[in-house]
Amino acid sequence: MTIRAVVRGVGHYLPTRVVPNSEFETFLETSDEWIRARSGIERRHFAAEGENTSDLAVKAAQAALADAGIEADTIDAIILATSTADQTFPAAATIVQDRLGMTKGFAFDVQAVCAGFIFALSNANALIVSGQAKRVLVIGAETFSRLMDWTDRATCVLFGDGAGALVLEAETGAGTTDDRGILATDLNSDGRYRDLLYVDGGVSTGTTGHLRMEGKEVFRHAVEKLASTAHTALDKVDLTGADIDWIVPHQANLRIIKATAQRMQVPMDRVIVTVQDHGNTSAASIPLALSVGKARGQLKTGDLVVTEAIGGGLAWGSVVLRW
Repeated sequence: MTIRAVVRGVGHYLPTRVVPNSEFETFLETSDEWIRARSGIERRHFAAEGENTSDLAVKAAQAALADAGIEADTIDAIILATSTADQTFPAAATIVQDRLGMTKGFAFDVQAVCAGFIFALSNANALIVSGQAKRVLVIGAETFSRLMDWTDRATCVLFGDGAGALVLEAETGAGTTDDRGILATDLNSDGRYRDLLYVDGGVSTGTTGHLRMEGKEVFRHAVEKLASTAHTALDKVDLTGADIDWIVPHQANLRIIKATAQRMQVPMDRVIVTVQDHGNTSAASIPLALSVGKARGQLKTGDLVVTEAIGGGLAWGSVVLRW
């Protein structure tokens, strides 16, 4: 028998302010048509003044717990993937832990930018498989609007704010790929490419800084590395693209999503896409898409799901799971 980390619940939260592409036309030399053509994005959500990443994370977590039908005090651990924590420290996860009323267990943040949720999910799986936790709340939450240079039309139109969460629980499986839960993971990073996507602030500068990106190079690496990591994870459990029911990719850019699916030989009608409504929400994008996919009725029990992401670092990875 094999211990698996099975998805028990999923939820998300989006700030109330919706920002259509047309809003950028009022202060940038850009257009709705230009943004859609290059990214597939039509609108995104921005957090309100005083609304922090932990606020979004708490609401997504509450939705996931409600979906799972369990109470927060039965959770053993919280892992929060974010690059926009409320403070340098403590971890935003501990703020979420307190506000959920969870007084035992442990909570920590994971920072791998847009790949953060994949890294957090892999860590949660390891905790469960090793017996260190039975129930783990995995959250991706971001307020990337706070990192934007509003004069840079190449980047500021791409990102949005939001949060998504999963409840994972230990369950005994037969040890085959028919088991529900996480079947395989693959994590990678290569610091040689850190200057392709970064924020020019932090402790070393004493400023928050702004996001900077070499768009063409990031695109090239993304298409190559996302397809590669997905195949690597599938190979670990002797599965192929033909076995996939759904790809749930990091929602960065519709052109990247389409190119990756093509490399994996998976048709777009088996890819969950939400980038048009949310923009790139970094570590929040995959759990957001999973939650929306379930709400739409796309994800069903027993479906084989591959989810993959790439972010600054560069860091990238994938998870294969049976829903």
